[in-house]
Amino acid sequence: MSLRWYSVVVDCHDVAAQAHWWADVLDWHTIFEADDEVAIVPRHVTEESLRTTPWEQVGPGLVFVPVPEDKNVKNRLHIDLAPQLDDDQGAMVKSLIAVGASRVDVGQGDEVSWVVLADPEGNEFCVLSSRAQ
Repeated sequence: MSLRWYSVVVDCHDVAAQAHWWADVLDWHTIFEADDEVAIVPRHVTEESLRTTPWEQVGPGLVFVPVPEDKNVKNRLHIDLAPQLDDDQGAMVKSLIAVGASRVDVGQGDEVSWVVLADPEGNEFCVLSSRAQ
């Protein structure tokens, strides 16, 4: 049996807005868009590369699907974003807040090296300290 991590699915109200927000934040692009589903992938991934790259070497994308209910509890799974070594974590956090993210307290305390934010629909994610890999 051969499985690969295909995607992370994000439940949301406005699939197009959420997908486009995340695509802008990650500098990814939309590879599929319908009223009830939008998929985004890294810029280097194209339909051609998906046909020619071995199955086990294709990384996951993000897929946004509609749900009727509101988000009302902390995510059990979240995305970690990391700036490169020469990037400033604080500046990255400010830029994310400027485009619609918000700070969130999930009990992380003041002594941690990461910052917890939420996307425009309230899904938590972290901005880690700068790192090389």
